[in-house]
Amino acid sequence: MWNPTFKAFADYWGFEPRLCRPYRAQTKGKVESGVKYMGRNFLPGRVFIDDVDFAEQLAQWSDTVADVRIHGTTHEKPIDRFQRERRCLVATATQPSFRLEARHVRIVAEDYLVSLATNRYSVPFGLIGQTVEVVRRDGRLEFYHQDQLVAAHVELKGKYGMQILPEHDPGAIARNLRKRSSTPRAAERPWVSAGEVEVRDLSVYEQVAGLEVSR
Repeated sequence: MWNPTFKAFADYWGFEPRLCRPYRAQTKGKVESGVKYMGRNFLPGRVFIDDVDFAEQLAQWSDTVADVRIHGTTHEKPIDRFQRERRCLVATATQPSFRLEARHVRIVAEDYLVSLATNRYSVPFGLIGQTVEVVRRDGRLEFYHQDQLVAAHVELKGKYGMQILPEHDPGAIARNLRKRSSTPRAAERPWVSAGEVEVRDLSVYEQVAGLEVSR
């Protein structure tokens, strides 16, 4: 099973991860070879004033060396290969950072609200005590339980706000049922008789009170 955060990252950017076989270094060597190539061919002997200077030198080296060499595996110049494959690439420049889209795990409170960044949002009443995952997406918050979307809210601005959707409220009937279920039964309350209470006329109590006074 994939790490949930990594799986969400893959889904967000639209790629399918694949596992390397254990003890088969050749299945991941090409990725590591690229790192070694840069370390051995770009870095030695260079001095960088700051990150801007580093970026400029890297771009110049890529344009004049790395992208125009004959690649050892493809036997093509990387720049030529890129021009052929670029039409299949997915544009990501305008897509928000995954950091804002990552899922946040929360437990639903007794008031069926979920806290995120000091604000609170409602989810269905039946999820009290359950775990949900919250995803920021295009100014909205999506709440998932067991990978099922259970609620969606417009993200509140500021702090300490609250947003409750009427469809999440249990309603008067559900609240009353919950209240009755938490009230002790008569057998659990010794001060309440389980039998019927006799109804007497008030004159009976007046007579009793008169006898007590006369004594």
